[in-house]
Amino acid sequence: MNRKIISKIRFVTSLYLVVGLLALTGGVQVAYAAAITAASDTMSTQKELIASSHTIKFTTPTGAEQSTDTIIITFPSTGTTPFNFTSKTIASITLTHGATTGLETTEVLAAAPGVSDWGAVLSGTQNRILTLTAPTDGVGVATLAATHKIVITYTSVNSINPSVNASPYAIAISGTFGDTGNISVPILTDDQVAVTATVDNSLTFSISDNTIGFGTLVTANARFANGAATGANGPTSVSAHTLSIATNAATGYNITYNGATLTSGSNTIPVATITSDEDGVPGSAQFAIGFTRSGDATIATAYNQVTPTFNYSFVAGVATQIVSETVSTATETISAFYLANISGTTPAGSYTTTLTYVATANF
Repeated sequence: MNRKIISKIRFVTSLYLVVGLLALTGGVQVAYAAAITAASDTMSTQKELIASSHTIKFTTPTGAEQSTDTIIITFPSTGTTPFNFTSKTIASITLTHGATTGLETTEVLAAAPGVSDWGAVLSGTQNRILTLTAPTDGVGVATLAATHKIVITYTSVNSINPSVNASPYAIAISGTFGDTGNISVPILTDDQVAVTATVDNSLTFSISDNTIGFGTLVTANARFANGAATGANGPTSVSAHTLSIATNAATGYNITYNGATLTSGSNTIPVATITSDEDGVPGSAQFAIGFTRSGDATIATAYNQVTPTFNYSFVAGVATQIVSETVSTATETISAFYLANISGTTPAGSYTTTLTYVATANF
């Protein structure tokens, strides 16, 4: 037999082998099993013997594109008390997938696969096996493509964690779709840390200037005390100092004052109540105080200096409330105004007084 005849025989034999192989495979592309990647199970709690949700994620190298393909999730039966899904229903399980996040497409789960519906069946002891079967339309729109990310979610309803003694537990991924793998999850005696802290009661209070003065009082106009102790002429009121206060007391604070009127020996300047008058009555002997505030504290009406009110008052020798707040507050600033007028018969002398301010938090 010559070489040409031998070559033809070899070629025909090779051709028959190829045709035979195609006949055996049906002429379709064969999918080969692979290991799943990026696999995880995020649980709402890993404490033993209590209900927990499961968010099982993995990437399928092969995909599930045939109507007979199944994806099987098997929770292990190890441990003194294994995973328990006895009362679990398909209604509390979801299947999503997609190329990027795995959440792009949500599949409909039914008792049996149908056109576009995935079959979903819980089986085995205490329903620890979930079998998902691809829709009957095969490569239709409801199927999973190769390299898709798959997300299978169990709500915490009727999903009970096992005992800690066999931890960690391996959840198996398998099925006729061909890919396989395991996800390891730890179970703890307790997965919580109790954190305690104490917040002390807090009240801060300060006075911006402890020495103020009117300077020389005159009958022609009102005088307002200031921090320089030189005083200022009316009729425009001038703040002498501020009171700053902050507290975490739930029902706020109050501030009182107590003291005598301006006194020189046995002589005094009469206290006064002045309503809606910024500088009182020049030429008449008067001593009174008023206040404004930042924030939402309440100034007692008789002392309210918020424009256009300009109220002043003074009660000698009695602790009298001037400001109150009903809630906890960051720093609020109270501005104090001191007004003095004299008459032509006011005795000469050096007049002084000392006021005591007290802040009380309502803890």
